[in-house]
Amino acid sequence: FAANADENAQPEFKRLRRTQFIAALGDPDSSSGAAADEWGLWPLDPGPRGVYLRDYRSLESRGGKAPAKWQFDRKDWWLEEHGLIMEKPDFPLAPGKYIVTGGREVSSILTVYPDARWELSNGAKLYDVTHLPCRAARYTPMSDAASPANARLTDFPVKPGAEMPTVEGHQKQDYAVLFVIGVEA
Repeated sequence: FAANADENAQPEFKRLRRTQFIAALGDPDSSSGAAADEWGLWPLDPGPRGVYLRDYRSLESRGGKAPAKWQFDRKDWWLEEHGLIMEKPDFPLAPGKYIVTGGREVSSILTVYPDARWELSNGAKLYDVTHLPCRAARYTPMSDAASPANARLTDFPVKPGAEMPTVEGHQKQDYAVLFVIGVEA
């Protein structure tokens, strides 16, 4: 009985004092998938800590050190919907249980397994827990001449639900952004 009772026990969660943010990849219509090891976590809101694209030359002149003290990596950089260069999330997202939401109607328990599988509870889909106004993309240069200075400032802000713009000389990977409001205690 004791073993069976433990198997059916509901996990306890603690509410986070500050919302955290997951950068997730996957089919928006899926409730589960693989490759959560390609997901990252921003423990702090990366937007206010970001540097506008128009200020990239200043960031470059400071050796890539942002005013918020994070280090810019020209070979792997992130951009959000207002044209702010962001610090990288922490990779990979650690296995565990997270309460996630898109700030709309649905919250769900996201379980990330040690083998990098992921699953949302209660039939929620990745789209349901994605914060649609937030857009995030990862850019990797295809040559040494590639630079964030190649971004078109007129492409920003990005409309909710739209893809992030391309930046000349870079490969781009769009990510969904999930709010984390609780973690397994």
